[in-house]
Amino acid sequence: MATRKTIALVLGSGSSRGWAHIGAIEALVEAQIPIDFIVGCSVGAYVGALYAGGGLKSLKNFVLKMDGKKMFSYFDVVFPRASLLNGNKKLHEPFSMHTSATQFSHLKIPVMMIATDLESGDKVVLKSGDLLTALSATMSVPGLFAPTWAKGRWLVDGGLVDPVPVSVAIAMDADVVIAVDLNSGLVSRKKWEKPAISAESSSQDPPEHKNEMIKKLADYYENVELSLKGKLNELFRKEFTTPDIIETVTTSIGIMQDRITRINLAVDPPDILVQPRLRELKMLEFDHVENVIKEGYLSVKEKTEDIKILLASN
Repeated sequence: MATRKTIALVLGSGSSRGWAHIGAIEALVEAQIPIDFIVGCSVGAYVGALYAGGGLKSLKNFVLKMDGKKMFSYFDVVFPRASLLNGNKKLHEPFSMHTSATQFSHLKIPVMMIATDLESGDKVVLKSGDLLTALSATMSVPGLFAPTWAKGRWLVDGGLVDPVPVSVAIAMDADVVIAVDLNSGLVSRKKWEKPAISAESSSQDPPEHKNEMIKKLADYYENVELSLKGKLNELFRKEFTTPDIIETVTTSIGIMQDRITRINLAVDPPDILVQPRLRELKMLEFDHVENVIKEGYLSVKEKTEDIKILLASN
């Protein structure tokens, strides 16, 4: 009896562009294309872990309801000794509201997360132990978030060395590797407008206790939204007329990751490369969630037949 080919899904880094991974996974599930394991970097690791922990639908409902400014003001401005923003201390709440998984062993699908050793520059693959520690490491964008101490070393965002870690999936001997690259130069075919919350999404609310948690988070965002810009202005003693430090850091990292991704994909090409059309979206722009999810969905939809042909071939 012939065995089915194993499929690895590689989810790349990209900050706010990462919600495209939600649509990409939805398209694969809709086409009944199985996912045997996931390799994720930064936001790709976050979305991949939530899917593997059964929380993708809850995550989608949550991000569709969050205003962009409130999403950004989730982070606290801190004194810039190690970083400008502190996201680690509140990472637990927005992750655990979507899944009960706290360890890699709790996930229904194996997940590997990519981080970078801050001292040696080596690529580090995290695949066991505490999920939140690993997520903190893979999502620690240098300059914005503090490094994470894990496994005896300081770790930062894996996007510094491998934004779309196809090589890790190849090393795992996957038969078919599907990679989602969020940093390509493709531009959306449609002009995006900020969407209203649809009746359909409203009817798919999470359970009542999770609604209460969302309300508490929304109240928190509302309270800190007005103070965030004031803190930044006080910190730098001026209004921003030129690109601010956060935009400069994220844009610079985006440019770097785009170049690294091109080189890495040339060396280790996936069997299927998915590149959602997100070029006009800034890395910390959270106002177009519905459009970003749709672009991820459509980009995988276009590749569905190619994937099925690969799976059917000898």
